[in-house]
Amino acid sequence: MPSDHHHHHHPSTLAIHGDDPFATSIDIAPPLHVSTTFRYSNNPDELLSSPPTSGGQSFVYSRVAEPNTTRLEAVLSAVTKGHALTYASGLAAFHAMMVYLRPSVVAIGHGDRAGYHGCHGVLELLKKLYGLRVVDLEDEKAWDEAGLGAGDVVHIETPINPYGEALNIKAYAERAHKRGAYLTVDSTFGPPTLQDPLELGADCVMHSGTKYLGGHSDMLCGVVVVPHSRKEWFEGMWTERMFLGSVLGSLEGWLGLRSMRTLDLRVKMQSRNAEALVAWLDEMANGKSSDGASEDSAAFVTASVVHRIQHASLQKDDFEWLKVQMPNGFGPVFALWMKDEDLARKLPSKLKLFHHATSLGGVESLVEWRKISDPSIDPRVLRFSIGVENWEDLRDDLLQGFKALLGKDNTN
Repeated sequence: MPSDHHHHHHPSTLAIHGDDPFATSIDIAPPLHVSTTFRYSNNPDELLSSPPTSGGQSFVYSRVAEPNTTRLEAVLSAVTKGHALTYASGLAAFHAMMVYLRPSVVAIGHGDRAGYHGCHGVLELLKKLYGLRVVDLEDEKAWDEAGLGAGDVVHIETPINPYGEALNIKAYAERAHKRGAYLTVDSTFGPPTLQDPLELGADCVMHSGTKYLGGHSDMLCGVVVVPHSRKEWFEGMWTERMFLGSVLGSLEGWLGLRSMRTLDLRVKMQSRNAEALVAWLDEMANGKSSDGASEDSAAFVTASVVHRIQHASLQKDDFEWLKVQMPNGFGPVFALWMKDEDLARKLPSKLKLFHHATSLGGVESLVEWRKISDPSIDPRVLRFSIGVENWEDLRDDLLQGFKALLGKDNTN
């Protein structure tokens, strides 16, 4: 069970000290445990007296529990102010959440609010198994027709993949709870320190920990967090995880613990960088710049290739609730819509500081022509995941990339 140790401290402190009760060796850095099996007690009288329990240190077999992930879950629980469980991937976490809640109907976004296509894939598998009904998040008439009610699920992702725009968690919680349904939130793009869905009414929160919780593009991980008031959910999901088999590996548990130490620093800097880039792009592309009208000006070049920018920081009409929901930054991911598909396909190859790759959340900046990973996305869309580089260097790289698209001199 997650400890209340240091519960009153700031998240940045909890990320360092949330697992202190488990630091039983003299090592300052947590040791890496790789064993899959653990020796029973030498005392015959103790063999049946202390079976493995959720979050306990009575380790028997690593599919049940092991030291690295136990420490990681202690830190995650402290930082998220709930009961946290880890899984082999973000989709494994979403699957486990759906298996435990057993909804008859799930409302989830479609179109521009569809979010991560992988979650829709999991729901398709569940539809095969037991006839789950899936309805549009924004179509309450469809909710009525499907009978969405007690025990069913309203699922939102916020900020939304791949656009980086935010949805009002509190408003969706009210809509779900009015029907007796649960609100589940995929908070991958709004990690701890940026967003606290439980505080805003979510019943269950998930993360692809591969992204910001891991933060170094070197581990797969999923996380589910339930509020302290739903301890039975935590215990039930812990038990079910043993039989789903979707446990986090020992190395990933250790890497995750390493990563959590710097979560607050990384995520806030990444978010600041993204907001600075978005503000500059918005100024250049939308005629707000005093840069001049020459064909070599940043404003002319940017406006020639960029059609639209999407990011939560541009949702000015929503700031009344958005600044409450995300008080420390609006997230490190944004989308650029280029003027046409050809420009979107070519820009990644013109950039020098952005790796062209899928995924997001690492300390390095990435760009992805999103059509490669999700064919349903408009082919003009590029997803940017901003890292911890100097934002002005990233800005200059974008500008030289735009110029290269137009056949202008490319600064090396």
